[in-house]
Amino acid sequence: MHADSAPAPGSDQELGAFAELQQRLRPLFERVFPDPLEPRTVVVVPALSLDADVISKITGVQHYEERLLCMLLLLRLPRTKVIYITSTPLEPAIVDYYLGLLPGVPGLHARKRLTLMSCNDNSAATVTEKLLERPRLLERLSEAIGDPSAAHMSCFNVTEQERTLAVRLGIPVFGCDPELAHLGSKSGSRRVFRAAGIDMPDGHEGLRDEHDMVAALTDLKRRHAGLVRAAVKLEQGTSGEGNAVFTFDDAPEGSRLEDWIRGELPARLRMEDQNATWDEYRAKFAQMGGVVECWIEGEHKRSPSVQCRIDALDRVELISTHDQVLGGPSGQIFLGSTFPADEAYRLEIQDAGMAVGEVLRSHAALGRYGVDFVSVREGDRWKNYAIEINLRKGGTTHTFLILKLLTDGHYEAETGLFRTAQGAARFYYATDNLKNANYRRMTAEDLMDITVEHGLAFHAATQQGVFFHLIGALSGYGKLGLVCVARDIDAARKLYRETVDVLDAEALKPGR
Repeated sequence: MHADSAPAPGSDQELGAFAELQQRLRPLFERVFPDPLEPRTVVVVPALSLDADVISKITGVQHYEERLLCMLLLLRLPRTKVIYITSTPLEPAIVDYYLGLLPGVPGLHARKRLTLMSCNDNSAATVTEKLLERPRLLERLSEAIGDPSAAHMSCFNVTEQERTLAVRLGIPVFGCDPELAHLGSKSGSRRVFRAAGIDMPDGHEGLRDEHDMVAALTDLKRRHAGLVRAAVKLEQGTSGEGNAVFTFDDAPEGSRLEDWIRGELPARLRMEDQNATWDEYRAKFAQMGGVVECWIEGEHKRSPSVQCRIDALDRVELISTHDQVLGGPSGQIFLGSTFPADEAYRLEIQDAGMAVGEVLRSHAALGRYGVDFVSVREGDRWKNYAIEINLRKGGTTHTFLILKLLTDGHYEAETGLFRTAQGAARFYYATDNLKNANYRRMTAEDLMDITVEHGLAFHAATQQGVFFHLIGALSGYGKLGLVCVARDIDAARKLYRETVDVLDAEALKPGR
């Protein structure tokens, strides 16, 4: 669609056009998706379309456009085309690395079906915004898509900008309508949990400003006299960066409590983002709102999550479970994950995730979603508290897709295990946050050499090994992502430690 004839962003005409395009997903799911030989085109727009102030805190965030490079593994389907758009050109060594992992497909055959496009723009704007600013590039993208009836768009999350892009391109997007984004906010999550009948921390949602924050903290402390801490969360925070903790040490009782909290708030509220000030956090809270919840205490505490999908045929499907690896001052920053979640509670969080899916489905939500929990051991059982819905792809989407596409395996819902095509169980340890300043001495090609020299590469025969991602952040930020796949979780952790030891040693060698 030519920009001059396109409906205005957010107009009734655009909303109507988008709704009409989304109807095409159903026949795609009925006819195209089940048949690996059916021609299709997947347009990957890997924009991290979240609050700019929040995601700017993530080291090397511009390279998070590489997270969805796992979708290049769809080229294993012999008549599938993939179009991948980035802000700046991808390093050839990174593309070669992904294509070299395709099982049973010659690199030449895959390359003919892969189209890489770049906006040649390294500004802080999302790649979606950059595309919309470049009508000639959009025209070339439309030409590359070919038959729009067999094409769809895949994004990290869908905002108003991705909706506009879908309408301009004339193809549907497999993701949730941005009109439903409120369901994935912190307040929306609590409302969905309540409707689904699953446990969550006591708290207050829909808070608008500092005054509401103080009132909520006061009410929780009065309801729970022994409350030691409370979590304060920005409505649209991501990876824990918008979270903070308030402590009630030495809090008075009775009528003086509210004034005490108001006075102590600037000094006692500890933000996960250690560079943020109280004034900055207060301003951001007033801008987007948020929630306050009781902090779940416990000697034995975990942070599992479940990932699910609502498809275009209105089915809720289980995808995976994980135990999150968290860091930061109070353990709320997402660093990585182990797959699957502990068997002690993974089936229970699966059930809770499906219950959430039924509520989301009733609102016409679509695409991937994840539910995060805090789980505390009480005697010989675990109590699971739902704390957040991510109505989008998340930090475990790409890691699990890598496992699935490399092994051609499947998730076994009745056990919560992943089985390869040969029926063997596989586990992994994954991180997006392996950081070492010395890694900046290495390039992507160096990493490939090290992988081969030390036998770290993922082996198709054994279906075990290491898969690297976020490789573009290596030289610039000393940061890397990896997925360590093994026969059990202990072996996966051991492989991770061995890999880190190798990288640390190689980064110090002369000539590296």
